[in-house]
Amino acid sequence: MDILKKYFPHAFKATELYAFILSLIIYVLIDVVCGVIIGVLAKIKIIGFIFGLIGSVIGLYALIGIILSILVFVKVIK
Repeated sequence: MDILKKYFPHAFKATELYAFILSLIIYVLIDVVCGVIIGVLAKIKIIGFIFGLIGSVIGLYALIGIILSILVFVKVIK
């Protein structure tokens, strides 16, 4: 659990409603902003594949952060 707290610090602060909403906003903004930037960079022919992989990893990071935030908020994990 300490490893998850190290990589997803905002998710484990979502114990109250304000912190939960803030955590969701942070992870959604990470996903949207990086998705737009990487979506543009992925159109480059030579290195587009690499940016596509990076975009997938960032999207997965945001999804895991959102799921952890929900689980912390409903007190399934601490």
